[in-house]
Amino acid sequence: MKPRRGTSQHTGADDTLLDPAAIDAKYGLEPVIEPADGDEAGDPATVQFTTIQCPYCGEPFDTTVDASSGSSSYIEDCQVCCRPIDISIDVSPEGRLNSVNAQRSD
Repeated sequence: MKPRRGTSQHTGADDTLLDPAAIDAKYGLEPVIEPADGDEAGDPATVQFTTIQCPYCGEPFDTTVDASSGSSSYIEDCQVCCRPIDISIDVSPEGRLNSVNAQRSD
């Protein structure tokens, strides 16, 4: 019986087993950063979908808001007209999303 393909990472020519860091170094790739256990960033409980209205074109669109880092503001482009929107989120000390505000960034 033939061995199954894809069960190990071989380079082909020299048949040497490579770890992910060696593969990154060999091909000049950026290392993949895996979130640590217990890291709340990106936790499904803190990431929510919300609908905002573009202050430029007036079109509503859905976006994700991550409340894990507390109250913050960031720039996101409108999905319709591609103009920059200054989005501010207000998060309670308990981690609940209180409000999302979208303003023109000019």
